[in-house]
Amino acid sequence: MRFPSSACLLPLSPMFQAVIIMFIAMSMIPAGDLCGKLLTSSGLATPGFVAWSRFAIGAALILPFAPKGCLRLLKDWRIWLRASLITGGILSIQTALQTEAIADVFAAFFIGPVISYVLSVFLLRESTTPLRALLMGAGFCGVLLVVRPGFGGSANLLYAVLAGCFYGCFLTASRWLAHLGKPVELSFTQLLLSALFLLPLGLANPPEASASTAALTVGSAAFSMLGNLLLLYAYSRTEASRLAPTVYFQLIAAVLLGWTVLDQLPDLLTWAGLFVVISAGIASASLRR
Repeated sequence: MRFPSSACLLPLSPMFQAVIIMFIAMSMIPAGDLCGKLLTSSGLATPGFVAWSRFAIGAALILPFAPKGCLRLLKDWRIWLRASLITGGILSIQTALQTEAIADVFAAFFIGPVISYVLSVFLLRESTTPLRALLMGAGFCGVLLVVRPGFGGSANLLYAVLAGCFYGCFLTASRWLAHLGKPVELSFTQLLLSALFLLPLGLANPPEASASTAALTVGSAAFSMLGNLLLLYAYSRTEASRLAPTVYFQLIAAVLLGWTVLDQLPDLLTWAGLFVVISAGIASASLRR
């Protein structure tokens, strides 16, 4: 029997490593939101507490890795604006998850890239093409298929749309302010300020202490923080434009988690919306290569 030579045992390419990391990261983020949904939908905690604890615990976990002097960024009002945007996004999505299926919420939330695209073109003067604009419009139509405002859709899904709007503004602000500091510095200040903003809501209705509540609260924060840190690490391995389509792993992970944990599957129109959103997003990302 012949064994493969050492020349055949090549290490994984940086691109393939980055894709694997992105798959893990994009699975962790919905897992964090699933923990939050289990807390709010069961009445163990309020959306305000879940959102606050996510930021507070995330800030505590990332603190040992924050460079000295990163608090200097707090002197810039734009850092406060950026943190307020992600604060509104997380609070809105936790409110939507309290009553809605996780796959539906994530599909509606993906209006965020459309908002970011429009703001980047008009505010940051980024280049665009008619085809890419058409694909962004198709993604918006996919979100409408999920939300279906006034046509049988749930009103609470509008919170997911609001979360996507906040997140789209946050993405544009992140591009705008990327030069101010390192990713870890920006992440820490964002978590710290958001925890400060939501402190009144977090302390207003604290949940009863129990092992399950503690586990879900820590899981919500840890999965979200680790997912976002892995995303930054993956982006350091290869070009962002090549990894952009893998962001849609979140939708796949959300569907699988909703099915396996909550026995929830999207209806036919939501499946159609998911297909349109993912297809338009991948096609749009391919145009940037």
